[in-house]
Amino acid sequence: MGTAVLWIVLLALVVGGGLWYASTRATARRNELENAKADARRWVERLGGQVIHLTGTDQASKQAMADASERYTAAGSQMEQATTVEQCRLVTKTAMEGLYYVRAARLAMGLDPGPDLPEDEEQRAAGKVTEDRRVSVEGRDYEASADPGANTPYYYPGGRVAGRPVPQGWYSEPWWKPALIGGAWGIGSFLLFDAMFSGMYGIPDAQAWESGYDQGQLDAMQDGDPGGDGGDGGDAQDAGDFGGDGGDAGGDWGGGDWGGDGGDFGGDMGGFDF
Repeated sequence: MGTAVLWIVLLALVVGGGLWYASTRATARRNELENAKADARRWVERLGGQVIHLTGTDQASKQAMADASERYTAAGSQMEQATTVEQCRLVTKTAMEGLYYVRAARLAMGLDPGPDLPEDEEQRAAGKVTEDRRVSVEGRDYEASADPGANTPYYYPGGRVAGRPVPQGWYSEPWWKPALIGGAWGIGSFLLFDAMFSGMYGIPDAQAWESGYDQGQLDAMQDGDPGGDGGDGGDAQDAGDFGGDGGDAGGDWGGGDWGGDGGDFGGDMGGFDF
């Protein structure tokens, strides 16, 4: 009889402990999700404030603000559908990407951009445009620059598009858009990337780009000459604390794209006909 009672007590303790653990884990998950939602909502609201109150004054800043507004719309839509922590993090990344476009617009208008924004691993791997380039590919001219200008009004914050890196910089046209929308690069993409970025410090070579090989960025950093003809060496500094406050410039940024860009440039991915 005593043995039976002991087993009953032990069983009750095991069952009770299991129920307590399950309840504790469920509570922790709910709290984590609520915190992630609150963080995502905060960044979406900050982006919204920038989009509402800042207006571009030239072609480059107007285009950057249009892209920021597009990311705000996308982030808002994602926020409505977010039911997991990972989805909330993607909302945050979308909103931060929009804030990065806001910062670019401020730079284009000659305004104080605020504190530097942090770079994630994908952005660092993609590298940055460090010099002016003008190339012709398949009878079409393309330009790239580290700075906004009348000929380079399209900004990209850097990162991966359809599995391959696109360097941070200003461009004559958004040549990455067809891949961003369609999820695949056209045949002429390799030629364009090779012509536009060949020898530029800190950017993967065309073979590494075609393979989606991020280690190519490290090879470029090791083999390139930051003080030579390949460019000015870029900006290797860490952009700060991911959790920092970006002030008027919009705070931290994140790359990433959840559910597509939403824009339509009507491009032909093989021939770069935008």
